[in-house]
Amino acid sequence: MQEINFIVTLSQDAEDRIRVTAIKDKGEILKFVVQYEAKMKSKWHPIVRYDTSHGFAHKDIIHASGLKEKQPLYFPTFSAAFTFAIQDLKISWRWYRAAYEKELKDEKGNGS
Repeated sequence: MQEINFIVTLSQDAEDRIRVTAIKDKGEILKFVVQYEAKMKSKWHPIVRYDTSHGFAHKDIIHASGLKEKQPLYFPTFSAAFTFAIQDLKISWRWYRAAYEKELKDEKGNGS
């Protein structure tokens, strides 16, 4: 078995990244965590996480309030889900960040 760990920097200011951890055996991903994190006001915030905890591949959208929204992924293998997760975050990170920033702003505006 091989453990894979790496970070993909997404923005020029290095305040957006994808953190990747996976276990691979004979070319197949056995488990993984692929997480998009954004640095805001000197603090890293996890915003979207794809992983295989609980025994199935899923996506967690982590809201500014701390609420986690779990969405199952329907791929034939963890390898396919892993590839999809990395591609989705590379393509959509700006949208995820904007939505999270809006939630933070709305929370502050509502007296929270």
